[in-house]
Amino acid sequence: MVGTDHCVFNSTQKASGIDDFRKIPNGVNGLEERMHVVWDIMVESGQISVTDYVRVTSTECARIFNIYPKKGAILPGSDADIIILNPNSSFEITAKSHHSRTDTNIYEGRKGKGKVEVTISGGRVVWENNELKVVPGTGKYIEMPPYSYLFDGIDKKDAIYLNSLQAPVKRAKSTA
Repeated sequence: MVGTDHCVFNSTQKASGIDDFRKIPNGVNGLEERMHVVWDIMVESGQISVTDYVRVTSTECARIFNIYPKKGAILPGSDADIIILNPNSSFEITAKSHHSRTDTNIYEGRKGKGKVEVTISGGRVVWENNELKVVPGTGKYIEMPPYSYLFDGIDKKDAIYLNSLQAPVKRAKSTA
């Protein structure tokens, strides 16, 4: 699974921890760059297939967060966000060209192949020609029910583990 929490801080904010690393705010960019970088590193290099790319960037994420098939699938009744990625298009990531409100980028100078050219959300084009076309207030909350498939069998495994902790203690009688 590939994801990002996209929690950016500018260089001035990061410098607040120059004398004490515990004061450095945690988080980096990644939302805008993720799909390009994963395509270039994983698909373009032949490490994973196009199908696996969809699985690790979308389908499996939705399953883990227990919102599949509402998200992560192109099916009737699903709420799919769809990207159109041009595998032959090149990209270069820079702090000057990205759309985050920060003056740094952890992928600064990275070049590669495979660029998202269009994003469709809720039937609307929201990204095209390097321009965000989102209308404020059009997003919607998707509830994430607890206990995704990852929790299947956890009760059994917990019981086995807890029983192993309560193994009888073997004692020998003292001869003294």
